Amino acid sequence: MRAVALYGALGSLVLTALATAPAGSATPPRAPGDGTPAGAAWSTADETSPEARGTTAAAARAAATGITWGRCHKTENLPKPVQCGTVSVPLDYAQPEGRKISLTVSRARNTGTQSERQGALVFNPGGPGASGMEFPLYGELAEWRPVAKAYDFVGYAPRGVGRSAPLSCQNAAEFMKSPTNAPIHPDEEYKTVRKNRAKDYAQGCSLRGGAALRHYTSLNNARDLDVLRAALGEKKINFIGASYGSYFGAVYATLFPGHVRRMVFDSAVNPDPAQVWYRNNLDQSQAFESRWADWRRWVAQHDDVYHLGRTQQEVLTSYEKARTKIERTPAGGTVGSAQLQAAFLKVGYYDAFWPRRAYALSEYLRGNDKPMVEQAKPAVEGAEAEENGNAVYTAVECNDAPWPTDWRVWDEDNTRLARTAPFETWDNAWMNLPCAYWTETRQKPLDVRTAARALPPVLILAAERDAATPYAGALELQRRLSGASLVTERRSGTHGIGGGENACVNRHWETYLLTGRTPGRQAACGPHAEPEPETAVQDRRDRRAIPRPVI
Repeated sequence: MRAVALYGALGSLVLTALATAPAGSATPPRAPGDGTPAGAAWSTADETSPEARGTTAAAARAAATGITWGRCHKTENLPKPVQCGTVSVPLDYAQPEGRKISLTVSRARNTGTQSERQGALVFNPGGPGASGMEFPLYGELAEWRPVAKAYDFVGYAPRGVGRSAPLSCQNAAEFMKSPTNAPIHPDEEYKTVRKNRAKDYAQGCSLRGGAALRHYTSLNNARDLDVLRAALGEKKINFIGASYGSYFGAVYATLFPGHVRRMVFDSAVNPDPAQVWYRNNLDQSQAFESRWADWRRWVAQHDDVYHLGRTQQEVLTSYEKARTKIERTPAGGTVGSAQLQAAFLKVGYYDAFWPRRAYALSEYLRGNDKPMVEQAKPAVEGAEAEENGNAVYTAVECNDAPWPTDWRVWDEDNTRLARTAPFETWDNAWMNLPCAYWTETRQKPLDVRTAARALPPVLILAAERDAATPYAGALELQRRLSGASLVTERRSGTHGIGGGENACVNRHWETYLLTGRTPGRQAACGPHAEPEPETAVQDRRDRRAIPRPVI
């Protein structure tokens, strides 16, 4: 499942961040090129594996070559003084002298003096499938300016994303077609349609990705990060990973603990190998039901503004009324119930969307569908980027871990869950179902963990009611990373909280990045203020739409 990260107070700067999904249980055979025995977990001690030697060789080559910085490609739409370049990495780390791919990289130099500079700070916004190329622009946000004085802000597009050896699984227009409907309690006929669609999508990934497809993994994302570190001229990395970025950041910390200077894991994925990825996905769907209730509570509190109901149940009735109406007659000819669901999923990620969606729903039920169409219609102009992001998401997560291959497991698990958590359960399942029909050999997830004092202090940030990455994941990550500190935003559910609206969280986050000091093992912050209701919302497209589960 995907997420969007909203950092800071600059309302027009909405940047993408993506999250988690699913996991199976069976021990798979050895993935080609993994260099590990069948059923074995990868170990940081295995420095003689072909991949370990290949990473060392690629990093040495990158350190010698560096990055040639210059103007950014026009498609990046990044203004000066942001600079761009490329880093060459092996497609297959077991064969470092074989085929290479180029990762696009962006940079804004630190805004302080040379004496204030602490090196490069690399950011990954999640996914898998999200680009961090816009990260240098974060330095313009008030909450990020003190950090921007000390660090070069470095973003990049991971392998497969954007212009970094882009991956595709389906025609973009087909991927984005609308209107479509998606029942929350599908019948057998609809399930058959979605199973066939998932099989076709998995086949499309195989045909278009070819022999390279198996190399889109979290392990390779971590190895690529080490090569990028070397190319930047950094002996040790400073890294912020949000959502999925926290997961492969934890993989990096396990593989390369001696290469870490400072690491922030914002909205942490549960790294337990038994959770990656199928069970994480089920937990996520359950958590979205609670977050959906948070929005309905808020709307009910402001019934004098929106007139959608005075209780959560009455607000739900209003939403279901709109859903039924839109299934019969698509809004604006482009918005069916699947697009409606995609738009309202955002309230589960960010309460910044609460007023906009409440306004659109209220207006729609009054007979004005313009706000709903503006907020929910597919972003056709970004279709290729949306499809690309979804292709990378699918490839990485399907390759990373074993998945159930028996449809009855998916059907039983999601039917059971949808009885108590219908809001997102089946849409989440459809997004990930191609992994049931994946043709590549699945890997066994890395057993993320570090020995005592092997890793410098790292910082985990988590909101207690985060739906995309449920809070239990942050607790599990802290348990596995020795000496990690956890900052919790109580009674809030925003996904991605560093450099955001909570001043308490930001004090801990900024202190750590600037000094390396953590607040001890645990620290708690109160919730940030919930949004105020709005009697009118400007009808405009969200600058960055969530790439939707439409598989």
